Amino acid sequence: MIKQKRIALFGSTGSIGKQALEVIAANTDKFSVEILTAQTNDVLLVQQALQFNPNCVVIADERKYATVKEALAHTHVKVFAGEKALEEVAAMNCYDMMLAAIVGYAGLKPTLTAIQHNKAIALANKETLVVAGDIIMQEALKHKVPIIPVDSEHSAIFQCLIGETNNPIEKIILTASGGPFLGKKPNFLVNVKKEHALQHPNWSMGAKISIDSATLMNKGLEMIEAKWLFNLHASQIQVVIHPQSIIHSMVQFEDGSIKAQMGLPDMKLPIQYALGFPKRIPNQFPRFDFKKTSTLQFEEPDMRTFRNLALATEALYKGGNLPCVMNAANEIAVYAFLRNRIGFLDITEMIEQTMNKITFIEQPTLNEYFESDAEARNFAASLIQL
Repeated sequence: MIKQKRIALFGSTGSIGKQALEVIAANTDKFSVEILTAQTNDVLLVQQALQFNPNCVVIADERKYATVKEALAHTHVKVFAGEKALEEVAAMNCYDMMLAAIVGYAGLKPTLTAIQHNKAIALANKETLVVAGDIIMQEALKHKVPIIPVDSEHSAIFQCLIGETNNPIEKIILTASGGPFLGKKPNFLVNVKKEHALQHPNWSMGAKISIDSATLMNKGLEMIEAKWLFNLHASQIQVVIHPQSIIHSMVQFEDGSIKAQMGLPDMKLPIQYALGFPKRIPNQFPRFDFKKTSTLQFEEPDMRTFRNLALATEALYKGGNLPCVMNAANEIAVYAFLRNRIGFLDITEMIEQTMNKITFIEQPTLNEYFESDAEARNFAASLIQL
């Protein structure tokens, strides 16, 4: 009998978390759920705990602790609360792999803790590597921990590199759908509301990543993540717009050959691949049919209109704490936009002003990353008109 892989799902109530639980529910002979965590969605966390019977759950919002505790009192599920509890639970012995799906900077500390306790990581939280990629990858190497990407683009590159260990990469090509405003100019974007920006043409995602996709910041974050995941120079990373989202990304080798990973846009596929690695697991997901698709298009991104991608490229090349600062400002700006506090184009202005304001540190320590993040958030928040 094959031993089940024990999964700790950090961020179980978000888009990736919910889809991961669908994959696990369809493969209960291969996976068990040991840990579930949520930020504020206590109702869904309780439902998930009752269905999957984990060892423990964490509700990061301490105000919801009593509600979750009472709802699970008749079970054996242990209930914890608070941001610190996320790190404490990540250090537990009861699981084999963490699926890191907490949105944003909040995912950094639990992921780092899991790595330091020799846990394999299925990484869906790109901000962890954007903020402190050098330290995360050093720790993963030190503890001999595999980091398997869940983002569709990085999963594609990871899959293309299987069997190519000794073949140097000339460049990687990250594909971007272009989001809901592909081809639009600033005079259109001035009046964009959150309802429009949340309507992604190809992918079903959470609010934060949907806005990042609309501004192309998501692709910028992915460029920085790819640098660390695949040990690349900034000059080896290219972005192309591919509106159909069928080719998820490509690798070009030094002989000019290009390998691409293709499939319908469905996050359950890279989630399943990461959880099951190195085995591919059969499924009933819809298949791509070449007979039904006449063209696949590619074009250069419009970085003059979508300046977030230009700012992210600057952060990629300069390095240091600049990606951390950029990410912090972006999180504050997106949060403000989703609450109708700022306009769509103001997101870019806030990020640029913050990147120019915060002191640059070429080789930050982990504490300096934390300090840069806090300083950037405070400054970005001060830019929001009360």
